[in-house]
Amino acid sequence: MKMHKVGSALSLSAMLLAGHSATARAEINLMPQDVSGAPHFSQTSLQSLTWQPMDTSRAQVTVLDGSHSRWNVPGMTGPVAAYSLPATLGELTITLSSEVQNNQVFAPNVLVLDEHLRPAAWFPSRWFTYQQPGVMAADRIEGVMKLTPVPGQQKIYLLVFTTEKDLTQTTTLLDPAKAYARGTGHAVPDIPDPVARHSLSGRLKINVSTSSASSILVGPLFGASRSTPVTVGQTQPAVQAAQTTAAPDTKSQPLVTDTESYFNQSIRQAVAQGNIDKALKLLDEAERLGSPSARKTFISSVKGKE
Repeated sequence: MKMHKVGSALSLSAMLLAGHSATARAEINLMPQDVSGAPHFSQTSLQSLTWQPMDTSRAQVTVLDGSHSRWNVPGMTGPVAAYSLPATLGELTITLSSEVQNNQVFAPNVLVLDEHLRPAAWFPSRWFTYQQPGVMAADRIEGVMKLTPVPGQQKIYLLVFTTEKDLTQTTTLLDPAKAYARGTGHAVPDIPDPVARHSLSGRLKINVSTSSASSILVGPLFGASRSTPVTVGQTQPAVQAAQTTAAPDTKSQPLVTDTESYFNQSIRQAVAQGNIDKALKLLDEAERLGSPSARKTFISSVKGKE
């Protein structure tokens, strides 16, 4: 089975991602918002996972071994790591590293899900590339993901796993003697580089930071209606409830013309400057105050940049 695209949000994200993918990932030519190639996970199986909250103030390390959840889903195998991230911080820059240990490395694949556990972006293992060791980092496979949660959500989710195909592949490392020679300006020895085989276990490191660069929207946007809270159970006895007079309509009143014009102009300027995060925040605030035209202004401004 194949996953279907969450088209409502991602029709915009294709435009947002264009500049980022063309420069940083030109050799890969991937469009992360195309989730058609990702393994399919049922809502029931996703809801059964324990999603680990991410601490955005520091790096988080996860050791994947036999103690982690294992799924037998066509196209994937082995343990999975499941993370929840706050969706109220604006744009997120997520750096995921998988360290090489004993010439073995976990080849990560990342499926991004919105607040309702619907697929929004797909980063297969070829998105993550080999990085040479540095002063504070070991040999590793690493990739950067830029995401923008649509306003109104509280959380988004990252599911990290490997696949059967990945386990048949390897990653070529840089021999330490070559690295030393290059760092000291000496002749690089003509020796073979070590090869790390892909494995079911590994050590993942995730860093999350906010960013103003273009990114992928996660969650419904165009034409989406926000659900209202549901009251479970009666708050008054039935007899009293029947005698209660109808409450006045508390819907947000439309904005006055000057205020609405201010929001619309600010949204246009933010989009023109490429600051989609600011434009989305203005849209969210304007609609909260009752603006009937802010969403149309946002959509038309974005389409005007395509």
